[in-house]
Amino acid sequence: MNIAILNIKGEDTGRKAKLNDKVFKIEPNDHAIYLVVKQYLAKQRQGTHKSKERAEIIGSTKKIKRQKGTGTARMGSVKSPLLRGGGRAFGPRPRDYGFKLNKKVKSIARKSVLSYKIQEKDLTVVENFSLDNPKTKSYLEILNSLSLTDKKTLMVIPESDKNIVLSGRNIPKAKVALASDINTYDVLNADKLILCEGSIEKIESILN
Repeated sequence: MNIAILNIKGEDTGRKAKLNDKVFKIEPNDHAIYLVVKQYLAKQRQGTHKSKERAEIIGSTKKIKRQKGTGTARMGSVKSPLLRGGGRAFGPRPRDYGFKLNKKVKSIARKSVLSYKIQEKDLTVVENFSLDNPKTKSYLEILNSLSLTDKKTLMVIPESDKNIVLSGRNIPKAKVALASDINTYDVLNADKLILCEGSIEKIESILN
């Protein structure tokens, strides 16, 4: 599959990038996407919630009334979950919400979201570029040239480039990621995916 390569001014360079059908043109697996997104969001949870149970409450253990002859249930101490100020029964404890997934499932999910971007024509390929200085204005000019200023974008670059990363990080709807680091959630969350020409080969080598 071929797709036109644009320059950072939004002009067609006349060249085409060849995309591997095994990565960018598979039958999307919605369930794999669901599992990977669920795992990603679960790992974002801090999991530091904690409440005191009756054993952790400071208070007297003296029985607050006699056990028999009251006509009501027995009440052991002021720490009871039934009383105000008592411990909580089965309260939350610190935990990790993450869970494991097979590598193949993660790979299928990434291929699926990339294939969806192609199907929905939400993928743009630009030739490799670099910025002389980290300037937000320069990055905005690129987005404006590609008519993507008002869209949520994910720019995928082949190698770490401090100037590009710093230029794009102050823009609320823009994100820059390395080809080796892209994940299913970020691709799915972006309205438009922008691939630098050199990142295509890296993505294909990782997912094949």
